[in-house]
Amino acid sequence: MRKPTKESELSTEPIGQNLIKLISNVCFSVFVLSVLIFTAIAITYQPPDPWLESAPSLTKLFTQTENATFKTDDSIIKTGEDLLSVPAPAVPPALSATPSDLAATPPAMEATPPALSATPSDLAATPPALAATPPALAATPPALSTTPPAVSALPPVVSASPPVLAAAPPVSVAMVPVLAAAPPSSVTMAPALAPNPVAETMIEMSKENISNSSFKSVCEELKAVNCSDPRFLLAVKKFNLKTFKSIVFLEYQTPVKGTKPDECDVFWRFRNKKEKSWRKYRDFRRFQFGIGENCTYKVMHTGRWHSGINARPPRIRPNTTRSGGGNWKPKLAPPVRDDETNDTVPTLGSETNFRKGKYLYYARGGDYCKGMNQYLWSFLCGLGEAMYLNRTFVMDLSLCLSATYSSSNRDEGGKDLRFYFDFEHLKETASIVGESEFLRDWKKWDKEHKRKVPVKKIKTHKVTPMQLKKDKSTIIWRQFDVPELENYWYRVCEGQAAKYIHRPWHAIWKSKRLMNIVTEISGRMDWDFDALHVVRGAKAQNKQLWPHLDSDSSPDAILTKVKEMVQPWRNLYIATNEPFYNYFDNLRSHYKVHLLDDYKELWSDKSEWYNETTMLNNGNPVEFDGYMRVAVDTEVLYRSKIQVETFYNLSRDCKDGINTC
Repeated sequence: MRKPTKESELSTEPIGQNLIKLISNVCFSVFVLSVLIFTAIAITYQPPDPWLESAPSLTKLFTQTENATFKTDDSIIKTGEDLLSVPAPAVPPALSATPSDLAATPPAMEATPPALSATPSDLAATPPALAATPPALAATPPALSTTPPAVSALPPVVSASPPVLAAAPPVSVAMVPVLAAAPPSSVTMAPALAPNPVAETMIEMSKENISNSSFKSVCEELKAVNCSDPRFLLAVKKFNLKTFKSIVFLEYQTPVKGTKPDECDVFWRFRNKKEKSWRKYRDFRRFQFGIGENCTYKVMHTGRWHSGINARPPRIRPNTTRSGGGNWKPKLAPPVRDDETNDTVPTLGSETNFRKGKYLYYARGGDYCKGMNQYLWSFLCGLGEAMYLNRTFVMDLSLCLSATYSSSNRDEGGKDLRFYFDFEHLKETASIVGESEFLRDWKKWDKEHKRKVPVKKIKTHKVTPMQLKKDKSTIIWRQFDVPELENYWYRVCEGQAAKYIHRPWHAIWKSKRLMNIVTEISGRMDWDFDALHVVRGAKAQNKQLWPHLDSDSSPDAILTKVKEMVQPWRNLYIATNEPFYNYFDNLRSHYKVHLLDDYKELWSDKSEWYNETTMLNNGNPVEFDGYMRVAVDTEVLYRSKIQVETFYNLSRDCKDGINTC
């Protein structure tokens, strides 16, 4: 047998070695690539929000529009309180803050974005830049001195404005609700005097205390009802807990006599279990009593919503004295004042406070009359930048209502932001000052001092917030005197700035005055109702995107579908943009139908809402416009037990148009 030569041996060895080297190189390359990918993910990954979900996913959820037509549903308006997944507990944890506590402040928590209230006209002018931008809070600028009312036992959203600490350094002392972000320079407070919700255990304890007291259970003594008897209030509490299971009772006042010997009127404060804010509401009802087992009081009959007029808070009569010039001041119907609403505009207090502060001032841009959706998107961009720069945001309370929501079908300027949003919650969550007060103090300072206030003027949105982070000027003045699309406020938060500026959506809640109307409508249905949401209008007329909507939302089709989901003769509230009032008459033979127009007296010229908004508007009446109607419809819909939706229950069409389901 022939032996292999050395040359043949040498020629075969490199093949195996090269193969091994090739495999090693491939494996090493895969390892290096994996390390690079992992490193990139680790650097760019943002952890999920520990309170809810990741902020970017929430923003994407509420801002994305899958259909290129931007034909979104304008019959539902969501704001910050609608986003919270869990309703606010009945009682917030009691925290206190003192000047000594201000040295140590908690780090900022990431905030949570709500949905945008979008309309077709709103989104027409909104460029694709409205991508998902995660909201968060950075820092809150120096505190502003507001006019604080007396602190009562109220939830942190609607109780008291921030206290003024004279000797304290310029920091913000605010009362912030659950999931609202507390900036590093603020101290989060909840009222220590917040009432505990009335529960069965508390009633049993009260019963034991009464049984051990000197009260005698003699049936003869109970024939004449004593409204101040603790046993009477105990019977009311038990009855309410059993009857109104969808609300939380927070506090009661001492009952007063009704019109008959066996009647008493009772006042209480409450919160709906689906309420996602700390706000409280009021009711007062008339109760008729009899004698139950073991010689105890028994509720025989209860009146409807606000029937206990003797327990109603006193009406505040406005000043009707003559003003200069011999003219009478506007005479308003005496309202029942809501002491829990404090939307006074924050002021700077003194020249020293003004000079020590740092401010971010946005001049009016192209967003002014572009619709509420774009207004909120832009406004929260400016507010977010102020928080990032640790400055006070100079705020113009005047806004322009889009023609979509106005009765004149034209843009209407000069609307007050407080008509639509909870200004008290906003000023407790962020450091803001009114534009008119700020400009007055600025002009006064420059007039009385040789050394003018340092001002840095920014003429383009391309100057990023990161470039202004270390600026020492007292006032950073962003001017938007440039052509359309370049003069929108939200352009400041685009590009790289989106990683640093997070819109504080949690700061925007619906107006407490509008929520009082929501509460009254729900209360008149005894909190026991179902709801039907019917979207028609322009969508029903657009056969290309919604070919079946018109027929699926016809009166007969609605009745057929609702009968499958809602029990007969239930209270049925209909939230809709259908203008024809009698469109739903077919349902009236099967259900107790309620429409928003059935409650017109709640915003009539004799209503509490009318009087309070007129006072805010310098004595000029305020129209209950389309945006307010949609806001009220939305919140009543959310409080129903069964919700029948247009695009999920009634119609075969997709919500955003054909082929978008």
